[in-house]
Amino acid sequence: MFNPYSLQGKKILVTGASSGIGAGIAIDASKMGGDIVITGRNEERLSDTLGSLAASEGHEVICADLSKDEELQRLSDKLPMLDGIVLCAGIIKTTPVKNIKDDALYEIIETNILSSIKLIRNLLKKKKIAKGASIVFISSVSTFNVKIGNSLYSATKGAVNSFAKALALEMAKQSIRVNCIQPGFVPSQILDKSGIEADQFLKFYAERHPLGFGTRDDIAYACIYLLSDAARWVTGSIFTIDGGYTLQ
Repeated sequence: MFNPYSLQGKKILVTGASSGIGAGIAIDASKMGGDIVITGRNEERLSDTLGSLAASEGHEVICADLSKDEELQRLSDKLPMLDGIVLCAGIIKTTPVKNIKDDALYEIIETNILSSIKLIRNLLKKKKIAKGASIVFISSVSTFNVKIGNSLYSATKGAVNSFAKALALEMAKQSIRVNCIQPGFVPSQILDKSGIEADQFLKFYAERHPLGFGTRDDIAYACIYLLSDAARWVTGSIFTIDGGYTLQ
């Protein structure tokens, strides 16, 4: 039966795949037939993600900290030709602007935007992104729905959106598509080192999502669409998936 959302025969890289939304995207993409390359900093969690992927001999694990240039270069060297890339690695640092410390500033910028730019640059130089491939950035509704103390995260995700649009223009001649997904709040381990009081945060946001909190599957299904041939005429777009959060 014809399935325009099939990822059969596609080799797809997912960064930040050791937990949360990244792991969910990798798992669901594998169920659609994709051969998945997962990467992240935590080898044990990556192993857990690998064990949850739909059976295939084409899956790979490459443990790497993309904020470190030498590990990013090693990942770039090891990767095969790719039909899809999902850039999901990210962290949150919550603090008032006057209290921003340099190490936190550099860490969030390196993790949330610079590592993705460097990785795409390396893969283009090595000609490892196939013609007709799809690149998906996981951004955030924080790009325009800003909150006190969240300036660093919002700034990096805003940079993601702008970079993705410019990249989409550059890649169009090669039929390489570039899009962003802006999730609303999806509970995940990204809060663990954010400086946010998790229970208070969850209570606050639970009341502000008309359809309730999303799951990582809600984001993964949109990602599957963008990775598939069903989205062959979609590029430079920013998809907001937030359960109605930004309607209010």
